[in-house]
Amino acid sequence: MTQIKFGTDGWRGLIADDFTFDNVRSVAGAIASYVLKHEDPTHGVVIGYDTRFLSDRAARAVAEVIAAAGIPVRLANDYVPTPAVSYNVKKLGAAGGVMITSSHNPWNWNGMKFKAKFGGSATPAIMKSIEDELAAGAMPTGRSAKIEEVDLKPAYVEAVTQFADLDLIRRANFKFAIDSMYGSGRGILPKIFDAHGIRYVAIRQEVNPLFPGINPEPIIPHVALLQETVVKEKCHAGLVTDGDADRIGAVAEDGSFVDSHKCMCVLLNWLLVHKKWPGDVARAFNTTGMMDRIAAKYGRKLHECNIGFKYIADLMMDHEILIGGEESGGIGYSRFLPERDGILNALLLANVMAEEGKPLGRLVADLQREFGAHYYGRRDLHISDEIKNGAILRAADPQTTKLGAYNILRKENRDGVKFYLDAPRYGNGADAWVLFRASGTERMLRCYVEAATPELVEEILETGERFVRHG
Repeated sequence: MTQIKFGTDGWRGLIADDFTFDNVRSVAGAIASYVLKHEDPTHGVVIGYDTRFLSDRAARAVAEVIAAAGIPVRLANDYVPTPAVSYNVKKLGAAGGVMITSSHNPWNWNGMKFKAKFGGSATPAIMKSIEDELAAGAMPTGRSAKIEEVDLKPAYVEAVTQFADLDLIRRANFKFAIDSMYGSGRGILPKIFDAHGIRYVAIRQEVNPLFPGINPEPIIPHVALLQETVVKEKCHAGLVTDGDADRIGAVAEDGSFVDSHKCMCVLLNWLLVHKKWPGDVARAFNTTGMMDRIAAKYGRKLHECNIGFKYIADLMMDHEILIGGEESGGIGYSRFLPERDGILNALLLANVMAEEGKPLGRLVADLQREFGAHYYGRRDLHISDEIKNGAILRAADPQTTKLGAYNILRKENRDGVKFYLDAPRYGNGADAWVLFRASGTERMLRCYVEAATPELVEEILETGERFVRHG
């Protein structure tokens, strides 16, 4: 059996190489054993799946293993967003949930996420328990329980639509482009918008497990078709969800990409100014410093977390978190679920536009003026483990005090190694930083940068890549 490694939100692998039915059943056995030991197995497990190749059959295999352990199963009768599984876990009081997906990965990947009984990403402690069961080869059996096929979408759609003022969005008369990237969010936003008379055009709603020409990740370059559609159809914003619809990306009215950092800031500012919901603010270690400035203005405590939404979900167990967000477009709210949700955030971004009476690009420009210019970039460097590990060691070395022409003002090593640089701020712009973080599951190192101009971001990314590859 190929070694199964759990990343920030479950397990992913190459279809037919790592992601095999034998491995799927092994992970399902570990989950069943965890549920039998640590949860109430009579409450059952909810299982959903996305639009990837074999996802439906893998979900059925998981259901059979878990039911054979004596744990009843509610199995989705169609493709569903990951947050729909999480919502139904909490609503039904289930012992946990399984989602067959590899989220934003290329077409030839698949995977499994485990959702805890509170309706969110399993905490690090829960994931550790499941890993231990897997290492022990757990495959419990008992009196076989029932597998019931259910529609997980209606209750979820009803819940997320309660959070947005859809009549206000209709009255604002904005036009939206909706992109599901061939993923399991397909048809959900169009159905909601149809029901409320909101203008939209929709692309990539059909099932195509090859995700032709893209990875289902709501970032450049994969959003190019959405950018073209927004301009061609004269839309006021484009809203895009990833392969399992738990992440959000957006496009402004001029066709420019609005990254997850700006989406988080637009939402945070609106929640503080208009909604005045209580709670602290949380963000991952690789996200924008603009959130810190907004939180400080309104006197809200900001928590910085390790990378992976499970750390934000863990924080939500002990604190009321107004909003928690990560670099990859996962944004969640304590008052809904400790879970990221692309569909919910698409509705809320439309709500912000309607309430402010402004297209998305103007909302972003307003924030850049008030809180300083913040620009962001990321490079995924596919390199050998030797180069990857060497770069991290050099970055952490106290003797490393410069990156190219820039002095390193300070370092942080919460999750990877982050340098704060003495680069220009051009007035009130972003404090420049670069983060080097090695993947735990792939031969890859990610380089993240934030700075006060797009040109400066690009320059620091170039310098960072040279540092990684050549020292």
